[in-house]
Amino acid sequence: MNSLDITLLYLLAAVLGVVACRQFKLPPMLGYLAVGVVIGPNALALAQNSSGVRYLAEFGVVFLMFVIGLEFSLPKLRAMKRHVFGLGLAQVMLTVLITTAASILLGLFLPTWWSESWQIAVAMGGVMAMSSTAIVIKMVAERLELESDHGKRVVGILLFQDLAVVPLLVLIPALGAKPEDLLYSLGLAMIKAVVLLGLLLTGGQKVMRWWLTMVAKKKSEELFMLNILLITLGLAWLTEHAGLSLALGAFVAGMLISETEYKHQVETDIRPFHDILLGLFFITIGMMLDWRLVIERWPLVLLLLTLSLTFKLALITGLARAFGAPMGVSLRVGLYLAQAGEFGLVLLTLAGQNNLVPPALFNPILASMVISMLATPFMIMYTNDIVSRVVGSDWLMQSVQMTTIARQSINADKHVIICGYGRCGQNLARLLEAENIPYMALDLDPDRVRQAAAAGQSVVFGDAARLQALLAAGLHRSSAVVITYIDSPSAMKVLHHCREQAAQVPVVVRTLDDLDLDKLRNAGATEVVPEVIEASLMLATHAMALVGVPMRRVIRVVQEQRDERYDLLRGYFHGADDDSMEEAEYERLNTVTLPMDGGSVGKPVSHFALDTLKVRVVSLRSANGKNKVFDDETLLAGGDTLVLSGKAQALALAEDKLLPG
Repeated sequence: MNSLDITLLYLLAAVLGVVACRQFKLPPMLGYLAVGVVIGPNALALAQNSSGVRYLAEFGVVFLMFVIGLEFSLPKLRAMKRHVFGLGLAQVMLTVLITTAASILLGLFLPTWWSESWQIAVAMGGVMAMSSTAIVIKMVAERLELESDHGKRVVGILLFQDLAVVPLLVLIPALGAKPEDLLYSLGLAMIKAVVLLGLLLTGGQKVMRWWLTMVAKKKSEELFMLNILLITLGLAWLTEHAGLSLALGAFVAGMLISETEYKHQVETDIRPFHDILLGLFFITIGMMLDWRLVIERWPLVLLLLTLSLTFKLALITGLARAFGAPMGVSLRVGLYLAQAGEFGLVLLTLAGQNNLVPPALFNPILASMVISMLATPFMIMYTNDIVSRVVGSDWLMQSVQMTTIARQSINADKHVIICGYGRCGQNLARLLEAENIPYMALDLDPDRVRQAAAAGQSVVFGDAARLQALLAAGLHRSSAVVITYIDSPSAMKVLHHCREQAAQVPVVVRTLDDLDLDKLRNAGATEVVPEVIEASLMLATHAMALVGVPMRRVIRVVQEQRDERYDLLRGYFHGADDDSMEEAEYERLNTVTLPMDGGSVGKPVSHFALDTLKVRVVSLRSANGKNKVFDDETLLAGGDTLVLSGKAQALALAEDKLLPG
């Protein structure tokens, strides 16, 4: 096969793998691993794991380390120092120490069965210490658990594991030296790493900021991207030629750029390279797996899989418990992190290249790691069931949490449920308080909840996407639900629960833009407010006012734009303070609810000729609270509520037509 054939094969395999994973809502990385096994030399033999392909795949690891370096920030580490440098450090150190000690003891007591050196044991300890950042972080984010008790601990441990890769990338090649040269190799590697990193980190940040600023002034996206690639690969080349590793240089490049104001732009620009090349890396890992050896030595693969999962589950659960987490939280952390990780695969490959893994063990170890990663999504999906069965107190703690929410909302009636208590949620709460409208806010940030509750605000810890939390907050008694955070998947869950349990309660959803507008409306949102559109309207308001457009005209133009976007803002509902002659000339809104057996029931909207009165039907809601799609020929039913827009006199005539007598 020529280069084009191989490239097309890899692309086709990658596309099929990712499509299959998306279909089953699994991380794409699992698809890359699976197709690598299928097309590899040990299965269909459609592609060979050539040195050229492997070298290209190494760039996937380079860009992964670069992204990790970008996310490395001292403020973030300080904020999570207990989880990162407490729990994370303990997990990595104990995993390496226990694995090394167990290997040495096995060699002493069973020399005929196990006689591996301590260097191999240390390398395998480093491999075992890693968990999958790519799989776990993605699933934790999708399950909205990043701010939960177990989510914070999971992120803290993963963050330290990512940092621990850096010294392991230096240590493992040195461990592969001859015994008589081991101390010299370790010392030389450490000196090289300290000198090189010292030079880069002391003056590197100033040079990086100066260079990127100069490039940015050229206002060329192409030139900026080329420089990012040059910096990343250049530093990777420098560390490799210093006898260290490509990935270490990429990590340093990411760290240097993370301290500049160009961090977020670089993250966006580098993402496609990172994802595609990392996918290629996982395909090559899958191609290394010989399934025939796995079948022949399945007892060993099963033993390695069972031992590694059990050991990491027990160790991480025990450590989380020792650091003060409840048993249910500790077990969740253990279940989330029991698997092998992508950096473990990197370290295993590096150990194999330095003769630190016996050839007879390489494939069984690789197989057990890949299988554990394939099993991870299912372990995470069923974590709640597992914890509920194993830890009886976990169910009790969840019940206590729901009781806390219910106790707070027990006296609330016709209140607004605010989902998310960030800046937007807090501003909404202040406006509701000013109008003496009761509210109940649900938020997943315990620090924010504690501070707000101490200030006397009506906010409790709870996940608005969970039905139990919404019911405990008094969903059936509420007058409205407002989703203030920008997360369409979570908003869809809230909408589903609201439509199933309390269809009469209107729901307002905040989004970033109008991409998901139709999807959210079809799911039952009464109104969707795109943040980008509102920002553009406010910008237009100030701009027109500054250039001399009369304020009355500015307000009218902006209101007309809102009218086109939001049905419920076409006009306004009349109140006691709207009785002036001037107000009577403006359009307003009015609701008309048809009696169950009234004369209008069964007649089409066109029958009432409301357009002749210059009255428009803004929306139509059925008796169960659901918005109805309607046109002029839609038949009205008992209990339907029509929202009408028009001037005061016309609305009165329209109501007389709809409610005769």
